This record gives sequence, structure tokens and C-alpha cells, in this order.
Amino acid sequence: MNLVHLIFGRRLANSEMEGRRISWFEAVPAMGLDGLGSASYGPEAALTILAPLGAASLAYVGWVMAPIIVLLAILYMSYRQTVLAYQTNGGAYTVAKDNLGRHASLVAAAAIMIDYTLNVAVGISAGVGALTSTLPHLQPYTLHFCLAVLAVVTIANLRGTREAGLLFSAPTYVFMASFLGLCVVGVARILASGGHPHPIVAPPPLPHAAGAISAWLLLKAFSAGCTAMTGVEAVSNGVGAFKEPVADQAHRTLTIICVTLGLLLAGVAALAHGYGLTAMDQTKPGYQSVLSQLAAAVAGRGAVYDVAMASVLAVLCLSANTSFVAFPRLCRLVAEDGFLPRPFAIPGRRLVFSVGVVFLTVAAGGLLILFKGITDRLIPLFAIGAFLTFTMSQVGMVAHWRRQSGHNRARLAINAAGASVTSAALVVITVTKFVAGAWIVVLALPALFGLLLAIRRYYDRLDAQIGCIGPFAADERQPPTILVAFEGRNRMTDRAIAFAMSLSPDVIAIHLTRLEGPDEEEDSRAFRHTWKEQVADPLEAQGRTPPRLVLLAAPLRQIHKPLLEFIDKLDTRTPGRGVAVLIPELVLNHWWEIPLHARRADSLRHALLAHGGTRLNLITSPWRRSD
Repeated sequence: MNLVHLIFGRRLANSEMEGRRISWFEAVPAMGLDGLGSASYGPEAALTILAPLGAASLAYVGWVMAPIIVLLAILYMSYRQTVLAYQTNGGAYTVAKDNLGRHASLVAAAAIMIDYTLNVAVGISAGVGALTSTLPHLQPYTLHFCLAVLAVVTIANLRGTREAGLLFSAPTYVFMASFLGLCVVGVARILASGGHPHPIVAPPPLPHAAGAISAWLLLKAFSAGCTAMTGVEAVSNGVGAFKEPVADQAHRTLTIICVTLGLLLAGVAALAHGYGLTAMDQTKPGYQSVLSQLAAAVAGRGAVYDVAMASVLAVLCLSANTSFVAFPRLCRLVAEDGFLPRPFAIPGRRLVFSVGVVFLTVAAGGLLILFKGITDRLIPLFAIGAFLTFTMSQVGMVAHWRRQSGHNRARLAINAAGASVTSAALVVITVTKFVAGAWIVVLALPALFGLLLAIRRYYDRLDAQIGCIGPFAADERQPPTILVAFEGRNRMTDRAIAFAMSLSPDVIAIHLTRLEGPDEEEDSRAFRHTWKEQVADPLEAQGRTPPRLVLLAAPLRQIHKPLLEFIDKLDTRTPGRGVAVLIPELVLNHWWEIPLHARRADSLRHALLAHGGTRLNLITSPWRRSD
């Protein structure tokens, strides 16, 4: 078993695609880790904005989280309809393309691609940040841990969506059970105590008030809390991964993710108010996350706390998996429409779209390196792409229902409500986060939009040049002049010359001289004599026409320049006739052989491809040796 097979698994056949589809059980960890994990940093981000209010912040956290939960409910209903109407991959891209046109679909694609890339970076950095806050001596290695987690998630997804879902299922379901249980117990204690429960481990004291409440502060807290909404679109983007019945599996997955997320957001807000939990400064000693304070207050710092916090660390670190499932499938659709490079649409060895996975890894890794794996530096860039995608999807669904004859008014109203609230939230998020870093995303969106259009223009021009219309026409009726370029005569070059003679009666043997430097002065007369004696005369004796021998000097030790000059002369003498260069090449069997050879055949091929004319064709004659 080789290393690639061990790491990535055996290569799968096309016929195995159906068996690679997933049920809701694998889909929840595969597509829901982003949404579920955001329950940890969404409420904390809102509490961080409210922190200047001191103890008064607890009175407003519910007012901030309530509209977010309502928005989540609207999106849930909206995306149930999207999944039912479009049981293919693509989500907002497909909806916008069918109902709003090309440019709207590209806006949606650019937005969700940026959001998925940021999700990978934010999720991993948040998980590693939670780890280093628990074990401070690991803080200098934050970036190293981020890149290591990124590598693990990448390899898991290159093995396949099903494997990634099964691998990450244990921490996902432990996280859900732990914190839903803690929220239920905590809320029960709040109700039983008349709103004044006694925490097992008291949270840190609330800071003194340093500011006053304002509408602007509440809007900023709302936009910060909206980071908990990213990932809701993942199910509609990855519908093609589900088993039959697709809609039922997708609906069940979406329901589990959204209901769990809504309960967690409500539970964290209720327990933050009841137990006096607040966000702490992550850069100062003694930092505890809101979920850490919650678990300690409800269950103490025993086994339940350890299991719950371990699941938080795992879910946050692995929340990038949501993007790794949905991003390559979206890129496949965009590539099939010609707006991304075509390799994005080709399945890899495990029937996943490996180019999209690798591209996402490189892009997210670049962000982690650029921002040194610090979550606070990435958060301001987050959520704009997601809410722009939400809006495009909902507007597209409104247009979809309006086009249906006898359209369902209730469904139209749900998507119209979704479009209204997500567009309003998008404006609030963009305005409140613009100075803090959202301007980067605002600039990146049109840049990516322009890049997608440029790729499509390139393919359009290429197809216009090489496309065929009408019956086949053979313009070249004469066999080409074949040039066999070689440095010295051996079995490899003899085989190449013999093959060239079987293709055309007009073969020219090009012997390249002076390739080894100024000390090499070959006797041309001696080589011609040897050629006549060993090649030309035996062929003539057989009644065959021998190849013409041409000696080309390469005083600058470059093969392609004298050869291209010779080809130009041929074009002048025989206009309209094709020319083919046959290159003998030694096949290397081992990687360690690469530095042992000059590999001039590779250099010659690349140079001829780059500078040869439209009449020039290349043929390779490989020589395979036995070890």
C-alpha cells in the first residue's frame, strides 16, 4: 500500500457515486458544524459589544438575541422551500441564476465563496483560541495549531464527504447533548429560584458601566451576534450529497441544525441573564469564554464540564468542515457554467471535487497566516458574504414563486419576509462593521465578480477559436515534414527515427551540436561519415529513402532557438505544409533519477509549445527501460 492510498483511500469508480451519498446523520456534522459552532462565538460577540454597559448589559442581551432567533426561524422556513424547489447543489447561485439572471448569480457565488473561506479561517482560529485560553503555554503556537487543524480537515474531506461526516459525528452530537442539557438544567434552576439561581462556580464579576445604551450600540451588538447565522445556507448548497429521498433528508438535516442552534442561542441568552455571564477580554489573563462560564456555573468544573468544553474545542476547530462540503460543490456548478476553471468540475480520486477542496485550503491558510490565526482580527470580515447570499437566495425565490402559475401566496410571503429581513440585516452589518475591516470584503466582492466574468470571457474566446461547425474537412493532404531532434545516436533515437519514417516519407534528422559548452568542438565531417555508413547506406540497400541529416549548432546551449529558426526556413520553402517535431524522451522510473538528467526534452517541448506556429505539431517518442 503506497502513502497516497493510505492517507486518501483507494480511488473510487464512477459507479460508486450513489453509495457515497449521505443521510441526515452524517449530514448534521458534515454540514452543520459551522452553524452549531457559531453558538459559541455569536452570543459572545454580542456580549462583547454590550460589555461597556456593565451589569445593564444583561438586561439587553435578550433583546439582541431575540431578533436573531426570529431571523433564524424565517431563514429556516425559507430554505425549506428552497431545498424543495431546487434539489440540486448550488443554493443561492442556482436560485439566482434561474430567476434573477447571470450577474445576480455571480454576485451570489462571489459572496458565498468569500463567506465559506472566512468561515474556515474563523472557525479554526476560534477553536484554537479556545484551546490556548485553556492552556496558555500553547499560545505562541497558535498559528501552527491552526494550520495543523486545517490539514486534518482537508485530508478528511479529500477522503470523502461521508468519511468526514462519520469522523466528526462524535464531537458534534456530544456538543449538542452537552449544551442543550446544560441549558435545560440551567433554565430549570432559574425558574425554580425565581430568577436568582446559585451558580456552582461563580462567574467573574460584571465590569463597571463605562457607557450608556444607544440604538447604535444595540445595532452593533446585533450585527456581531449575526455571526451565529453563518452556515445556514450550507444544506441548500450541498443538497446533491444526500441520499434519496433528497428533500426529506435535507429537511431533516436543516431542521436539526436550525432548531438546535435556536435553542442554544436562546439558552445562552437566558443563562447569561440569569447567572450574570459576560464576555471577557481574550487578551488578558484569566480569560473564560461565555460557554466556559455557563458550563461551570451550571455543572461545576467536574467531568461534565470537561466533556462539554472538549466538545466545544472539537466543534469549533472542525466547523470549517461545513465549508469543505459545500464550497467544492458550489464551485463545480460555477465551473460547469464557465465562470471558474474547468478542473473545479472534475471529481477527484474519492469522487469529491478535489480542486475546490485544495483551493479552499490554500485560501483559508493564506488568511490564517496573514492574520496570524487571531479570531478578533477575522470576525469583522465575517457575515457580510453570508447575509448577501441569504438576500440573493430569498429574492430569487420570490421571483420563482411569482413566475409559477397560481403561485402559493404563503410561500411567496415567507420568502418575501426573508428577503426583507436579511437585506435589512445586511445593511446594518455592513455599516456597523465597515471601519473595523468589512471594507475588505466590500472591495473583494466586486474583484471576485470581475474575475469570474474574465474567466468566462476567456473560455468564450477559446471556444470561438477551436469550435467546429459543419462536416469534417482535412485541409492537409500531404504528410508532414517530420523533424527528429537528437543530441547523439543511440537506440532511443533510432527508434524515434524509425517511427518518423513510418509516418512520412519526408524525415529530417536534426543533430544538435555544441550543447555541452565551448570545449566541445565536434567533427562534423566524421559524424556525417558515420551517419552515411551506419544509417543511410543500410536503408538505401533496403530500397528505402534515408532521412536527410542536418547538423544545427547551438552556440548558446539552447535547443529550441536554432530549431525554431530552421522551422521558419521550412515554412518559407514549403508554405502550407505541416511540420511535426518528434522528440525522443527517456522515461524516468524513479523520483531520484530527475536530478541525474538534464531533461532537455522537457525544455524543448515547452519552448516549441510556447513559440511554435500554428502549423507545428509535436510528437513524443518515449523510451521505457527495464530496471
